[in-house]
Amino acid sequence: MNNTLPGLPPGKAVIFNGQGLPFEFITRQVPLIKPGEILVKTLYTTLCGSDIHTYCGRRLEPPHVVLGHEIVGDILWIDPAHPGKDIRGEAIEAGDRITWSIFSVPEGFTPPRQDMPQKSAHLFKYGHHLAEGDDVFNGGLADYCILRSSTALIKISPAIPVKVAATISCAHSTVMGGIRVAGDIAGKKVLVYGAGLLGLSCLAMCREAGAAWIAVTDNDATRLQWGERFGADLMYLFTAGSTSISLPWPEVDIVFDMTGNPQAMKIGIDSLAVGGCAVWIGAVFPAEPVQVDAQKIVRKLLQIRGLHNYNYEDFLRATLFIEDNYDKYPFEQLVEKEYSLDEVEEAFAFASESKPVRVGIKIS
Repeated sequence: MNNTLPGLPPGKAVIFNGQGLPFEFITRQVPLIKPGEILVKTLYTTLCGSDIHTYCGRRLEPPHVVLGHEIVGDILWIDPAHPGKDIRGEAIEAGDRITWSIFSVPEGFTPPRQDMPQKSAHLFKYGHHLAEGDDVFNGGLADYCILRSSTALIKISPAIPVKVAATISCAHSTVMGGIRVAGDIAGKKVLVYGAGLLGLSCLAMCREAGAAWIAVTDNDATRLQWGERFGADLMYLFTAGSTSISLPWPEVDIVFDMTGNPQAMKIGIDSLAVGGCAVWIGAVFPAEPVQVDAQKIVRKLLQIRGLHNYNYEDFLRATLFIEDNYDKYPFEQLVEKEYSLDEVEEAFAFASESKPVRVGIKIS
C-alpha cells in the first residue's frame, strides 16, 4: 500500500541530533495527509533565539528534531476536512501564502484558561517535536511542513518580505502577548531590556501604542544602534557588574525583559516607579534565581508578569501590526545574513558566534 502523497517530489529535512553533533540531512517522500491537515511548501525560516539556545545546549529539546518555528510558506494542498478558512475567517486555497502559530492544541483538550491555549495539555509545537517515521515535516528546516488540523493560521500578502513574514509566528506574536499582559501602554514610560528582535519589535509596538517615552538597554553596542530606528528615545549600554545604584534612566511605568538575565531582571524591578509592572519574556532557559526585594514590591505596589509564547489574539494582532508597519520600520534588515538549507551548519555557527539579530534560511 502506498502511504505517500502522489505527484510531489521528495523533500529534504535537516535533523538536529544534539549539542556538538553534526546535523543530519535526510530526504523523504511526503506522507498522506490526515483529515483536516494542510501541506505547505516552506519558503523561509528564521533562526529564533530559542533555536540557538538549543543548538548551544542551554535548553534541551528531544534528540532527532527538525528545528525552526519562525516559518512562512505557500499552501500546496488542503484536506477537504479542513474548514478552509484562516483565523480571520478568510477563505484559503492552494497557492495562498500563510504563516501559522508555533503550537497546535490537540483535539479533545482544553486550555487551563481560554486565554492560554499555549499551555494546553499534550501541546504540539512546530520545530520542537520528535522527527520519526513519516512525521518528519514538522519544523522549519525542511522543504515542506504539514500543519496539524487544529493549527491557527493566517493568510498574508506576498508583498510582505518573507524575511519579515517568517518572524510573525514567534517573535512578533510573543511581543504582542507581552504588550497585552502589560496593560495600557499609551502615555507610559517604557524600558526594554534586550535589543534583539523581540526588544526591537517591542520598541516599535510601544511607539505605535502611544508610549510617552521609550528606552532600550543592551550589552551589545552594535544591537543598540538599531534602537532609534525602531522608536526608542534613548539607548543605554548595559555593562557587566551594573547595579541598581544611580541608574542612568528615570523610573518607568513598564519594564519588558527579553534577556532572561537575572541581573537585568532585578535592575528592571529597581527601575519601576510606584505602581509599575515588569513583564518577563526572555527567561526560557535555566539561570540563577532573581534576587527580588519583597519589601520594595509591596511598598511600591509593583507587579511582575510572565509570558511564554502567545495566544490566538496575540498572533492575529501581531500579524495586523506587521501588515501595517513592515515598511515603516526596517524589520527586513534585521535578518543580517541568509543561508540555504544546505548551509544550516554554517548558519547556526554564525548565529551562535556573531550574535546577529536574526539569521535567515531560504528554503526555496
